[in-house]
This record gives sequence, structure tokens and C-alpha cells, in this order.
Amino acid sequence: MLTTTLLFLLSAGAIYLACEYFVNGIEWVGQKLNLGATATGSVLAAFGTALPESAVTFVAVIMGRTAEVRDIGVGAAMGGPLVLATIAYAVVGIALWGNRRRLGRTDMRLRVEDARLARDQSWFLSIFVVKCGLGLVAFAFKPWLGVLFLSAYALYVWRELSSEDTTSAHEVLEPLKFQPKAASPSLVAVFAQTLVALLVIAFASHIFVSQIETIGVAMHLPPHLVALVLSPVATELPETMNALIWVRQGKERLALANISGAMMIQATVPSALALFATPWMFDAPLIAAGVVTSATIVYLWLLFRRGRVDGRNLVPVGLLYAVFALYVGWRFLT
Repeated sequence: MLTTTLLFLLSAGAIYLACEYFVNGIEWVGQKLNLGATATGSVLAAFGTALPESAVTFVAVIMGRTAEVRDIGVGAAMGGPLVLATIAYAVVGIALWGNRRRLGRTDMRLRVEDARLARDQSWFLSIFVVKCGLGLVAFAFKPWLGVLFLSAYALYVWRELSSEDTTSAHEVLEPLKFQPKAASPSLVAVFAQTLVALLVIAFASHIFVSQIETIGVAMHLPPHLVALVLSPVATELPETMNALIWVRQGKERLALANISGAMMIQATVPSALALFATPWMFDAPLIAAGVVTSATIVYLWLLFRRGRVDGRNLVPVGLLYAVFALYVGWRFLT
């Protein structure tokens, strides 16, 4: 257990350090590609950090030899959006509150495009409701509907890349860590830093998830409890770390765009994989995950639709994950 604990802490530290390099590199990638801050966070950063959790679902549902293993993939596909909608948004609110003096903020208002984020929540909710509805019914051609989810994500990416966006004066690029003295780093250095950071994130995330699973086995926790409650927290750690780092830098737009983009990936790509390889039928804990996630998104949509979102309004959504975790723990442990 000592080795497991040490690897757990070291991998978490490695993920945070790699995320520092990744967010720095991905901002420069966006600048080199003439992308706005929102598109950089919602497409480039989200796609990169979503690879670890998508890999977990792929391995479980495509390569899993038993129904139980494939069910873990379904749990990961549902648990990921829940973690992002609750814990990740709560981290943004807490980080803004904790850094408001250092950032010179006189209030807790998020400097973001509220209308765009409200639209993202409505897009996600529309897809997520269909995704959950499919988990309640059985019919022969259900696996083919996975193509529609992949198409929905492609449409989202096209929309994000084609939307006009400008970088705020508060979002000044920091020097590239691989070339700290260069006013305009080379394209090779930018891509090299981003790729190396992404590889470290993926490797460290794999170790982190493995230690979570080992701890679950050592504590005699049911596999479904680990898949629904613990593993999603681990696999969504890069997005959460990115959000924390960007908020500390006063770049809430990038932080929330990264979360929104990752949520769209989680609502579509892992779901498509699971639809292709499993019956995609929900039990009570999966239904509960869908209900809590949907309720959280409705709350976030109302906040962003109203405009002038206060960071303190985001903190309570983290409690919804605790409620879900308590319910799943009660169901599997009693």
C-alpha cells in the first residue's frame, strides 16, 4: 500500500506539472493557428486532455472480454460528464475566490462569454438527454446510433472553429516554457512542448487511474463503485488541473471553454464507443448519474443565460457529486 500511495501522489504531481506546460503550449498553438481563446480551450485543449478517459472507455468496451469489464466502460462514459459538470466547475469557483486578491479582482464575476457558454450547456444537455434516453430502451439498431454521436461532435468542432472570437487583454500569453526568452517561439518548439506535456499527462493519468483501482481493490470496493465514482475523478483530473491553472492566471474563458469542450467529447465519443460494443442499458446508479448531471447542467444553463456569473455560484455544484457518491456507495455497500 505504501508503494501505491507513493505512486498516487507522484502521478498527481506529475499531472499538475505537465498541465502547466500543456496549457502554456496549447495557448501558443492556438495563437499560431489564429484561433480565439474559446476555440483553443474548447477544441484543442479539450481534445488533448480527453484522450486518457476516452482511452479508458475504448479499452473497456472494445477490448473487454467480459460483460462486467464492458460495463465499467459504460460507467466511465457516464461518470466523466458528471465529474466535469460538478467538480470541475466547482474548482473554477473556488480557484477564483482563492486568487481574487492576487488577480486584483474587486468581485467574483467571471469574465467569460455568458451567451456562448449558455449555448454550450444547451447543446450538451440536448445530446445528453438523448444519450440517457437510449439507456432506458432496447432495440436492434441502437449500435448504429453511435455514428450520430460522432457526427454531433464533428458539428460542434466545426461550429467552434468557425465562430468569431477575440483574446481579451487580460489573457496575455506567457513565454513558452521551452523557449522562455523568445518573444515569438518557433512552431517546432510550440508543438514539441505541447506533445511532450500531453504524453506525460497520458502516462501519469494511466498510473493515477491504476492506483485508484488498486486502492479500490484493497478496500474491497465493488468494481462498479470504482468505475462510477473514483475512476471518473481520476480521468478528468487533467481538465480540472487545466481549469485551476488558467483561473489562477485570470483566464476563465480558457478554463470554462476547456471544461465545455471536454464535456462535449464525453457526451459523444465515449458514448459512441459504448453504443458500438455494449447493449447500453442503464441500471439505477447510471440513471442517477444521468439525473444529477442533467440537473447540474440546467442550473449552469440558467446561470450563464442570466449573465454576469459569480464564481461563488459555481461552488455548490460540487456538492451534487458528493450526493451522488453517497448514493452509489450506499447502494453497493449495503
